[in-house]
Amino acid sequence: MFTGIVEEMGLVEGVRINPFYQLRIKGRKVLEGTKQADSIAVNGVCLTVIGVNEESFLVEVMPQTLNKTNLREVRKGDRVNLERSLSLTTRLGGHIVTGDIDGVGRIKSIIRKREETVMEVHLPPSLEKYVVNQGRIALEGVSLTIASLRGDDFTVCLTPFTLENTTLGLRKEGDLVNLEVDIISKYIEKLVREGNYRRREISEEFLKKVGYWLG
Repeated sequence: MFTGIVEEMGLVEGVRINPFYQLRIKGRKVLEGTKQADSIAVNGVCLTVIGVNEESFLVEVMPQTLNKTNLREVRKGDRVNLERSLSLTTRLGGHIVTGDIDGVGRIKSIIRKREETVMEVHLPPSLEKYVVNQGRIALEGVSLTIASLRGDDFTVCLTPFTLENTTLGLRKEGDLVNLEVDIISKYIEKLVREGNYRRREISEEFLKKVGYWLG
């Protein structure tokens, strides 16, 4: 589990494709206490560390993950957002983030102002129902509040600090960004859907079938 509070930007030192897709990432803060088999969110994607030294760590990316995230576009020299997994003593400064990406959005516009930058992102149709005004969303692993929602587009407001300390400051119009919706909304959907299904099951026809006589 993660909070969506990026600890630092790492530098991709190498990309290996065969026989497995691997990323070698240089970092500093996230290496503190990190060992093999630990989890690190890379641009919001939860990945397992398979190797680590004093200056960098190595992760392996599964084909399914490549297909549903923008990690397939990462190249040597790129910057990536990094966050270590939660510990029991970690402050939950953002919101609950699992590191399981729900889809990829595309940046429609970036409006830069003195006090903030407004970024508009196009949502995949499958995620529209999980996004609400003032709700939470993880964008490239960054926990953000949805400022406005219009159809299948939403906007977020980025502070100068966020732009300076995450890769969102490097993004431009047309770029693809990893999205993770608030997991609570998915749990609620499941509860409501299953609840409605059970109510439909207990009908007059169902009661007659199981032996109840309805006068």
